[in-house]
Amino acid sequence: MQVTETLAEGLKRELKIDIPAGDLAVKLDDYLNDMKSKANIKGFRPGKVPVAHLKKMYGRQAMAEILSNTIQETTQKAVEERSERPALTPEIDLPEEDAEKILAGDADLSFKMTYDVLPNFEIVDFGGFEIERPVVEIAEEEVDTQVSDIAKNNTPFEAKDGAAEDGDRVTMSYLGKIDGEPFEGGADENGQLVLGSGQFIPGFEEQLIGTKAGDEKVVEVTFPEEYPAAHLAGKAATFDVVVKEIGAPGEAAIDDEFAKGLGLESLDKLKEIVRGQIEGQFGQMTRQRVKRQLLDKLDEHYSFELPEKLLESEFQIVWQQVEEDMKRNEKTFEDEETTEEEAKAEYRKIAERRVRLGLVLSEIGEKNNIQVTDEEMQRALYDRVRQFPGQEQQVFEFYKNNQQALASLRAPIYEEKVVDFMLELAKVTDKTVTKEELENLVAEDEDAA
Repeated sequence: MQVTETLAEGLKRELKIDIPAGDLAVKLDDYLNDMKSKANIKGFRPGKVPVAHLKKMYGRQAMAEILSNTIQETTQKAVEERSERPALTPEIDLPEEDAEKILAGDADLSFKMTYDVLPNFEIVDFGGFEIERPVVEIAEEEVDTQVSDIAKNNTPFEAKDGAAEDGDRVTMSYLGKIDGEPFEGGADENGQLVLGSGQFIPGFEEQLIGTKAGDEKVVEVTFPEEYPAAHLAGKAATFDVVVKEIGAPGEAAIDDEFAKGLGLESLDKLKEIVRGQIEGQFGQMTRQRVKRQLLDKLDEHYSFELPEKLLESEFQIVWQQVEEDMKRNEKTFEDEETTEEEAKAEYRKIAERRVRLGLVLSEIGEKNNIQVTDEEMQRALYDRVRQFPGQEQQVFEFYKNNQQALASLRAPIYEEKVVDFMLELAKVTDKTVTKEELENLVAEDEDAA
């Protein structure tokens, strides 16, 4: 194998690799001799098939496999001998006009490989980073408020004979129609609706006020222009409603019996769980704020050339999300008071930051031997599988057989472990804030992202 460097400009590399046809012929002979001992071909005894016959029948196929393996092996060896770290898998350029001659054994294997190398940089002393951790102290009133909200969502209703009023629950059957024709998803036999809750199409609930059990009513409404189902958005519709029962709201006593009705042993246990949920919610926001400060400080310390193809790949991911969001929200660049060119420039800066910080975090993790354990990967995989009820086996097999998909599960775990490692060494001080102050801080970070 002869390796010739044809380009070394910044992070870009281009190598020309030449492998003599004689070396490929030796590999082909070895391949066919190995096949000879295993081949079972009609007209020949096992192990007695002439190599020339095998070459005639399978030579081209064998050479194609040898070329694929040789290219993979030589590219890996070439990079290792140069002690370089490609940012992405090298691109291989094998001229098509030479392929036939090479397959036939009449030409040397000669190809180019191009790649970007990862940049070299020094790890800063992040132990001196000063990070302020905003912490919300959970007041008992906050817990009581959320417990009261739970009680409201579990309000008992008792059947009544009178007319439906605001706050009552109507049990009904209904059939929705557009232009006199029923539409998909517009029917229910035992639908329940609390009047005044705003759960149905605007105007629907108001027309049920005053109805009684046994009444039949045609409700006329117009679907909002921004209704999620595009085939219904903005269209006038009627609903043939049969009222089955009117239920008056009772009052849920917030006590041990109420908690038991939710499957818990006591009111104290319910409050404990609610407090934990609130702490978890604010804990995530605190983590988000702390991580943002850490990444901002890293960003201030680093400015280096980025691998072009890695950057372009990240930008395409970011830009695709932008286009999907704009399409879903029916927005244009003009609506956002910008142009496509200006927006691309801004989002490219975001992609540059992501790539740069990703490289820095990866280097810190590697230098400090931070690993993602098999147990952590299994937990992440099972969490992912549970998101697809009924398709668990297919999803599990997809990740099991797809290294790139598994890497997408590993990456966020690895990043969080590196962040944890850095925060243990940084100077982190707690500051008590209100929940409104924490929410504002997080909102500011999201606006700046």
